[in-house]
Amino acid sequence: MIIRPVRHDDLNDLYEIACESGPGFTSLMPDKDRLSRKIESSIRSFRSQAVDHSEQRYLFVLEEGTSGQIMGTTGITSGTGRSQPLYHFRHSTLTHHSRELGLRRSVGALTRCVHYRNCTEFCSLYLRPAFRRANAGKLLSKVRFAFIAQHLDRFPNLAIAQMRGVADEHGQSPFWDWLRDHFIDLDFSQVTQLAGAGSLDFVEDLMPSLPLYTHLMSNPARAVIGQVHPDTRPALAMLKAEGFRHRGMVDLFDAGPTVECRTDNIRSVREAALMSAEISTTENQHLIDTGRPVLVTNTGLEDFRAMVVNTDTHALASGRIELSTKQADALGLSVGASVRTLPLGQQAIPAASINVTDSAEVHYAL
Repeated sequence: MIIRPVRHDDLNDLYEIACESGPGFTSLMPDKDRLSRKIESSIRSFRSQAVDHSEQRYLFVLEEGTSGQIMGTTGITSGTGRSQPLYHFRHSTLTHHSRELGLRRSVGALTRCVHYRNCTEFCSLYLRPAFRRANAGKLLSKVRFAFIAQHLDRFPNLAIAQMRGVADEHGQSPFWDWLRDHFIDLDFSQVTQLAGAGSLDFVEDLMPSLPLYTHLMSNPARAVIGQVHPDTRPALAMLKAEGFRHRGMVDLFDAGPTVECRTDNIRSVREAALMSAEISTTENQHLIDTGRPVLVTNTGLEDFRAMVVNTDTHALASGRIELSTKQADALGLSVGASVRTLPLGQQAIPAASINVTDSAEVHYAL
């Protein structure tokens, strides 16, 4: 498995992923023209030398090493909220109090707002069900932290992730069902297509601007506020372990939570270590079988590459990591080149013994 920047010839694979992911995954919509523009935007971002936190969109793909098939996607946007408003509902509690009558009542409320104006956004994380395997989901998620650690000056110091909200097996959101009945007569799929295209004028025109009292909503709508889609739970758990927290912002359309963390305080950004690569002409079978998985990246932009390597994590304390010639070639490295490393935590698992139904990486969608 190797992570690399997206290319124009990935368009058909991206389209298949957009179709697979379903409504609510607005960062990749099943429209080849839009996807082509997204690819071009990512290519320009990787080529750009600007470090002024202007809006840049970095889209990566996970490529299967043998077949070359695209297993999944992951992305980062720098400067989210600068060129276009980023709308949310603020989920809060309002207290009404009458001194004269001695009565007090607290109610939940959703208030439309534009809270995030210049931030780093994690997006487009999707692992295709057909490619579930050990460390694939972790690689897709954590590679972004290693990339930011290497290029920290490119990213604003507030990071967010808008998590996919609850929808049923038909892609319908109970939260949007209630909003549609009372405010906007559009299907959830239509709204997500508009959002994915950046066509958000209807938010100001039609979405409620005054607080919505949640106790007046239907039970199904109220129950999913701040909750995530089942496929998104592994991604949310990983982000929480990195230091992300939900501070009351939820999506306008499916009420999924937005989580946030200071960019330089993300655990894996802090722990991604810079070290030298030692290249061996022979593969160390003992490390392949018993070593612990470590994310290894080169330090490039356009030529960025990342992969998982089994190694002795205790040896990393010396500031060096041993790579085979094949691994070094895949990463585009020469002897003594600098790499970023980030341990992934658990002991290596022989491929034959993996049961994906028991894996914490069954599915990722963000």
